[in-house]
Amino acid sequence: MPPEPRFPRRDSRRPGGAAPVSKAPLASALWCVRRGWPVLPLSPGRKTPAGNCPACRAGAHSPGQCPCLPLGRWCHGFHAATLDHDRVGQWWALQPDFGIGVSCGPAGLIVIDIDAHAALPPARDRVLPGIPISTGVDLTGLANGYHTLAVLAALRGVTSPAEDTSTLRVRTPSGGMHVWYRSDLRWQSSAGSSAGRSLAWQVDVRAHGSYIVAPGTRLPHGTYTPLGTVREPAPLAPWLAQELERTGHLPSGIPAPRTVPPRARQAVAAAGGGSDSHLLAAILAPVRACGRTVTGAGFSDALNRAAYTLGGLQAAGRLTRREAEHLLRDTANQVRPGQEQRVDAIIRSGLAAGTQRPLHDRGRQP
Repeated sequence: MPPEPRFPRRDSRRPGGAAPVSKAPLASALWCVRRGWPVLPLSPGRKTPAGNCPACRAGAHSPGQCPCLPLGRWCHGFHAATLDHDRVGQWWALQPDFGIGVSCGPAGLIVIDIDAHAALPPARDRVLPGIPISTGVDLTGLANGYHTLAVLAALRGVTSPAEDTSTLRVRTPSGGMHVWYRSDLRWQSSAGSSAGRSLAWQVDVRAHGSYIVAPGTRLPHGTYTPLGTVREPAPLAPWLAQELERTGHLPSGIPAPRTVPPRARQAVAAAGGGSDSHLLAAILAPVRACGRTVTGAGFSDALNRAAYTLGGLQAAGRLTRREAEHLLRDTANQVRPGQEQRVDAIIRSGLAAGTQRPLHDRGRQP
C-alpha cells in the first residue's frame, strides 16, 4: 500500500476537510466540476498528469487493480478524475499550483486540438488523410493545424472550428487552440500527426480515453486562455461528426453507418444523382447511434441536427421536403418508436431552420 503522507489528509478544522488553497487553480477546477467535467491534477507548470505514488510507479498493475484510486488518490492520470468537491479541495490543498486536466470521456466532451508547431508540411496525401488533394490546389504557405483544418472546412463549405464562435475555444500557450464540443457518443481519440487514424496534419482529437488541459491552467510560458465570451461547448457539428466517422474515430463496438435504405436512395435519385447516398448515411448516423444508448441520450439534438442538414439539402434542390421528412421519420421511429408527435415537432423545427442555409455542391463528399 502506498505511503499515506504522499497524498493529502483531511483537515477537520476547516469546512469540507480541506486545508487552505490557492484560489485561482482551485476555482478553475471547481468551475469544471460544476459543469460535470471530472478533473485530475496536472504536474505544476506542465500539461502531464501528476505522477503516481512510489508504489504504483514500481508496480505493474492496471488502473482497475490500483489500490490508490478507491482511496481518492490521483494515480494513473485521467483514471483518477473526479467530481467530488472534497477530494478536489484536498488535492489542491497539497499542491496549490497543480494544473487542471479534464477527462473527456466521462465529461461527454470531444476536443479538436489544433497545433501550431514549426515543421515542414507532409506529403499531399497526409495533409488530410483519406482525402486526395490535387496538384491544382496551391498549398503554398501551409504550415500548421490551423491551415490544414481550414483546407478541410473549405472543402466542406463550412466554417473552420478555429473560427467557431458558438463554442468554447481555448488558446494554448504554444499558440495552438482547443475547440471544445459535446457529444453523447464515445468517440475515439487520435494523434493528428500520426500515419494512422487522424483528422488532419497537426490536428489531434481528444475524446474517450484521454484528457484535455482545462482553461486557467498555467505553464511557464503562458496560460490556457478562453477566447471570446462563450464558455460552454456546443453540440458536435454534423459535418465534424461525418469527418470523424470517415477517419475512423467511431467508438469501438459501434459499426459504421448502415446502408442507406431504398427510400433514401430514391430520394437522392430524385434530387439529381446517387453521389449523396454516403452523405445521407453520415447525416443520419448520429440519430441511429442513439438506438445503441440509453433512452433520451442526445436523441433530440441528433435528430435536430440531421433535420437541419437535410433542410439545407432541400433548400439547394437536392431533396424535396416530403422526401426529407420521410427519411427522418423512418430513421427516428426505428430508434425511438412510439414518439411520433415529439419526432415530428423536432423534424419541423430542424427543417425550417436548415432551409435558411442551402447546401449546394460544395458540401458534397469528395
